[in-house]
Parts: sequence; C-alpha cells; structure tokens
Amino acid sequence: MARDQIDMTPIETRDELVAWLEAGCKPKTQFRVGTEHEKFAFTVEGHRPVPYAGPRGIRSLLEGMQHHLGWEPILEGESIIGMFDVTGGGAISLEPGGQFELSGAPVENVHQTASELFAHLAQLREVARPLGIGFLGMGMTPSWSRADMPMMPKGRYRIMTNYMPKVGKLGLDMMYRTCTVQANLDFSSEADMVRKLRVTLALQPVATALFANSPFTEGKPNGFLSFRSEIWRDTDGDRSGMLPWAFAPGMGFEKWVDYALDVPMYFIKRGDKYIDVSGKSFRDFFAGKLAELPGERPTISDWANHLSTIFPEVRLKRYLEMRGADGGPWRRLPSLTAYWVGLLYDDDSLSAAWDIVKGWSAAERQQLRDDVPKLGFKAEIGGRNLLALAKETLQLSAQGLVRRRRLDRNGRDETRYLRPLEELVARGITPAEELLAKFNNEWRGSVEPIFDEYSY
Repeated sequence: MARDQIDMTPIETRDELVAWLEAGCKPKTQFRVGTEHEKFAFTVEGHRPVPYAGPRGIRSLLEGMQHHLGWEPILEGESIIGMFDVTGGGAISLEPGGQFELSGAPVENVHQTASELFAHLAQLREVARPLGIGFLGMGMTPSWSRADMPMMPKGRYRIMTNYMPKVGKLGLDMMYRTCTVQANLDFSSEADMVRKLRVTLALQPVATALFANSPFTEGKPNGFLSFRSEIWRDTDGDRSGMLPWAFAPGMGFEKWVDYALDVPMYFIKRGDKYIDVSGKSFRDFFAGKLAELPGERPTISDWANHLSTIFPEVRLKRYLEMRGADGGPWRRLPSLTAYWVGLLYDDDSLSAAWDIVKGWSAAERQQLRDDVPKLGFKAEIGGRNLLALAKETLQLSAQGLVRRRRLDRNGRDETRYLRPLEELVARGITPAEELLAKFNNEWRGSVEPIFDEYSY
C-alpha cells in the first residue's frame, strides 16, 4: 500500500475531485510503468513469520535497509514503518502481517523495472542474511495460521482489522496472509483511461490464472489455484470486484468519483493520528457532516488516502493499477508488467484486446472472475477456455512489445520478460498446479520445501 498522501488543500466541490483524477492524463511520450510487489519475510530457522520488534525483527530489517540505501524513513510515532527515495525513486512499506513491499519508481520500460527489482532483492538479501531472514514469493502464506501472523504498528491497519470482520469473512486473511504483484500504467485522456480500464477489468482473470500461486493454506491444499483471488470474493463487497458499471455508457472520471464517494471510509489522518471513521460516508464528510470532525471538510490528502482504500480488480488513481495477480518467484515478477505494457501501450494490441472482450456481458465477466480461483486455465467465457485466451493475449502483448522497440543495452526488446508466462501456457498449467504436483510427489505432502525452492 502506498504511503499516505500529504496535501492539506481543502476541497470545495465535486469538480475538484474529478480534476484531481484527470490530472493523471499525460502524453504518450511520458507514459511510465511502475511495479509493486510484496513478499513474506520468514525466519530461515524454523520458517516462522518475522515479528516487528526484536534484534532479528522487521524493524531491524527496515533500519538496516535505511542505512544501506540512505532513503528517508517513514515513521509512525516511534516506529519505522517504511522509507522512500527522496530523488523520486521507489518506496518500501509494510503490509499488515509484515509482508515487505517495494513500490517501484515510475520508469520508462520493463528492462528498468527488472533492474530495479533485482537491485532491491540483492540489497535486501545483504541486510536480511545476517538477521536470519528469508523471503518467499507466493500469493498466500503456505503454512501460517491467522493467529501466527504479527501485526505491524500502523494505525490504519488497526482500524481495518476491527472493520474487516463486519463486512466479509476473509478480509483479515487478505490483510495478513496474502501477497500480490501489481503493475501500474498511464493513460493519455479520459477516453483512453476508459478503454484501458474496461480491457483490463475484463482480462484481469487471465492475469489471475497466469500468476495463480496460492494453493496451500496451513500446510494443506485448499482446493484453489489462487486462494488469494478467492479471498477477495469475501473481503468487502463495497470496495472490491469487477465494476460492471464501468462498461455502461457515460463512463469517465465523474463516474469513478461518484463510486468512490459511496465507498465507506476507513480513517481520516490528522498529523500522526488516525481517526476511525470506518463505515462512514465520504459524502457526509464532504458536506461537513461527519460527527468525528464536525464542520470540517476533506482535503486533497483525505481524498487520495480514501482512493487508496478501494480495492477493485483494477483501481483508478492518477494511473491504473492491475490488481489480479498473486505474488510469485522473482523471475516472474517483471512478466506482469510486460504483459500489460504490451497490451495497453500499443494501439493495435489495445484495439485487438478490446475486440476480444467487448462482446462479453457483465454476467459472463463475473462468472469468469468467480471461476478462475478454482479452475485456472480451465475456466471458460463465451465458449472459449482461459488457456486459449491467455495464449491469444500473450501473443498480442508480445506483438505490442516488439512494436514498442524498447531495447536493453544488448539490443533485446521487452518480449523476453514474457517467457515465464509463455512457458506456463505451452505446458497448459498454472504455477499453482506445478506446486501441487511437487507437493504430491517429491515433497511427499509437505509445504516446507517451498521455503528453500521458492525463496528469493
């Protein structure tokens, strides 16, 4: 999750909320790509979750990283909870259960995303190794129970932890036991945003299948290929899902603002203090009618923070966030960014992708979304299985990346980052099915080997 915004300009009108989103439009020449990825920290000895405090805890890891990188710390009270690069690079933050997140810098191409990722992992290993900490790339912790998970000292997470059980059965699992990789991409205009939003919402289940990597819960198969994706189906219906209204005529920034105004709030931040307003309406806040802050109107910061607490399959901020993928091994992480860049940043590929999805009904899109966590590539839409869809969209993405001609210093284009996905599709299996085969054969019914074979 991004760090909290600080801009105390009061908002007077709904138009300002729309304008704030619209300010994300940029010319195609300025398009950037950003990658965020989360990973589980575990004790090398015993494969347990890493607590926040203590000489070998998350706090020590963060302090070591800060010393190593020279980045500015993000503090909450006395606690370091993250850090950021003041020169406009990335940021490091903590998810509720200590999942360690790199929010990458906005860069020009996938080569730079891959370099940033590998540099981050090398730096992290250097600091983590003496602490006896390892990192695992999966969509859900394969062995730890909810009760095993530590809680990071962040005010917003305390509020969310209290609220989640009121609105769904699995929200706490989402917070404490899952990891994702996310790609963030730009748009040039409102029309461009709408087309990209629709294409990516419709195709998000393809990314879910390609990255499905959470088949175990508490040491046993859970019956799903992406249980992380299944968890989102019972987390909080008010702020997640496939947004069928985004396909209706008249979609644009205003519609998103109206949607966001109706999503219940979690908190308002004033100074270092989080004020619990969970379940309250941003519309009431906007009208100065919030009991917790009587007569006070929201600021730009309040709006930006509120938008960061909305969790649909694709999220609009001043860019679009692809939210459908499980975390995974390092080799596969740049693949997500490459897949979406190839589809969205090339006009021909984007048009072809729209041609594939434009005839699907809201009910069909929802059914595909509901089926994918369990069925993976075997899920179907419009008489086609997802494996065929994955093949077709990967080809379109590769063609888009070839036409982009962003070459590394060895003259290679960005299509090389699609290879891990192309290999999976050629074999017709999701990453989760590969894990399950190992579990049932050479791992002899144990998930413990994951901590060696799939750690960073």
